[in-house]
Amino acid sequence: MTTFLTNRHRLALTGLLAVTAVLYLWDLGASGYANQFYSAAVQAGSESWKAFFFGSSDAANSITVDKPPAALWPMALSVRLFGLGAWQILVPEALMGVATVGVLYATVRRRFGAGAGLLAGGALAITPVAALMFRFNNPDALLCLLMVCAIACVLRALEDARTKWLVLAGLCFGLAFLTKTLQAWLILPPLAVVYAVCAPTTVRKRIGQLLLAGLALLVSGGWWVALVELWPAASRPYIGGSQNNSFLELTFGYNGLGRINGNETGSVGGGGGGRGGGGGGWGETGIDRLFSSDMGGQISWLLPAAFVLLIAGLCVLWRARRATDALGAQQRDAFWVWGGALLMTFATFSFMSGIFHQYYNIALAPYIAALVGMGAALLWQRRRHLAATAVLAGTVAGTAVWSYVLLDRSPTWLPWLRWAVLIGGLFAAVALAAFGRGTSGAGRRLAVGAAGLGLATALAGPLAYTLNTVTTPHTGSIITAGPSVSGGMGGPGGMGRPGGMARPDGKLGGGNGGPPGMPPGQGGGTPGKTGTPPRTGTGKAGMPPGLRTGERGAMRGAGGMGGLLNGSQVSTAVKQKLLADADEYTWVAASIGSQNAASYQLATGKPVMAVGGFNGSDPSPTLAQFKEYVQDGKIHYFLGGGMGGGPGGGQGSSSKITSWVAENYKKVTVGSTTLYDLTSPRN
Repeated sequence: MTTFLTNRHRLALTGLLAVTAVLYLWDLGASGYANQFYSAAVQAGSESWKAFFFGSSDAANSITVDKPPAALWPMALSVRLFGLGAWQILVPEALMGVATVGVLYATVRRRFGAGAGLLAGGALAITPVAALMFRFNNPDALLCLLMVCAIACVLRALEDARTKWLVLAGLCFGLAFLTKTLQAWLILPPLAVVYAVCAPTTVRKRIGQLLLAGLALLVSGGWWVALVELWPAASRPYIGGSQNNSFLELTFGYNGLGRINGNETGSVGGGGGGRGGGGGGWGETGIDRLFSSDMGGQISWLLPAAFVLLIAGLCVLWRARRATDALGAQQRDAFWVWGGALLMTFATFSFMSGIFHQYYNIALAPYIAALVGMGAALLWQRRRHLAATAVLAGTVAGTAVWSYVLLDRSPTWLPWLRWAVLIGGLFAAVALAAFGRGTSGAGRRLAVGAAGLGLATALAGPLAYTLNTVTTPHTGSIITAGPSVSGGMGGPGGMGRPGGMARPDGKLGGGNGGPPGMPPGQGGGTPGKTGTPPRTGTGKAGMPPGLRTGERGAMRGAGGMGGLLNGSQVSTAVKQKLLADADEYTWVAASIGSQNAASYQLATGKPVMAVGGFNGSDPSPTLAQFKEYVQDGKIHYFLGGGMGGGPGGGQGSSSKITSWVAENYKKVTVGSTTLYDLTSPRN
């Protein structure tokens, strides 16, 4: 019997991972280069080891992306091995998703059984925002994997206080820092506190182990930082996103405290937290933020259930003592760890005033899934107790009602589903309350049937959202999962869908027509308008081979501030123009903003300088430096029609460079694209 069960569980795990792989790999190439900002850096890293090390936007190493480079490394290695293309860039991300589901399953199963592990892994796999980001090339996929690995190591360390597991957790946190800086350390405080209080060893040894783990964290995350800070600035790329060419400034400013208080110097919103009340340009803050129209469908389907089951699990296991109930104590520790990670991340995301996009919520997905799997399994095992059955029934009913609310925000999309979920969930809750305590014969069959129906209705909503997500191409800087929703806040902060950007339903518009941080009416679209993106033939220059018609809406540069949020479409004529004598120049062109530069770089395969970095607001290069590059014959063309200097009143380096070029060099128009030939001064 034991062998049979083991084989059955292996088969179930294999099925879970296989289905997850199909889900995340399905039609993956439809999204093309996805976020061209990162794809251009991947292309650069595949050609230059220096660009690979620093995370440069181009192979000539003018400026880096505004994150550390660890998330770029797997994709760059893939492209170096297999060539440049959508699949080569995105497959590593999808495989990270499969690995994350597998690690979560193994971690939950170790203490709560295979059923709990399968439920947790399955819930994570079909979380809409997880399916979105494990099919995209932002850093969040690797960050999520490393966070789950770190928690798995901490839980192993809590079993018998073995130092190696805590040191491995520190290693994971260090690598996660090199993925997305301080967000990686968001859950460190609760995990450190749980270990300091609960580890089965002396207080002195716990402190020593935590110090060793901290040392591992500093070494694994600090070696790259030390090299970058010590490297002569003149021989390395400018640190994108910083104002003083310092990675430490980027870490603690734009990517650090600025995300909390909204004072993000150099961001698209221009700093100065508190704009617009609450969260300013990034949406209202508050305890209900992640349940709002813009956020709810991304992550909150099982969030109320996770909170309820966290409390229930701790209540059930409160009196567990390690000496007499070792498994119960380990289960309680697991609730503390996963629950602490959830609460810390939830509170931060709910009240942070800085840049906040819907897809950040992937960080919550494994914590929610783990708590749902653990809590449901624990209460099911104790369903003979009236309180356990009542909590299970109440959780199913509450989840059904909340799923109805979320589905009702897309009233024309699968309108039957919300009623099916509501009616089926309430029926399952009543059946659980009536028959859930049955443990043998017909009573057990009724209980299992009610639980199965409750589980199906609880997962139906997120599964439908996820299927919509994986069958819809996603490109640009701000993306969302699932269908369009009513009642969204619109433009600022990615809280809606800015005009000109592709919505998940394949249409354009919505929101206020502008990019994050811009007031209504100052974007680049028409407020409240929707429409179908223009269709063009396949194989356009600047697009990956095989990108289908109707899938380029967010790549066109029509949306948001002249290419701040999305790349531009590069015509064949412009591509040929840039490639003429390209090998004679360090950069075939320069453009304001990284998204504009990325489009031309991906189209030509040649370095394109991103003046001002992502937002066009970084002081790199200065006007004097740019003049020197031009005088030395290192840049052939300047691409007009960019962001015009980005935020900051038009007084930054980007605006000065734009004005100087327009005043001193000949304009060349190729189709609808304006170029300035930097080898042909005006007479």
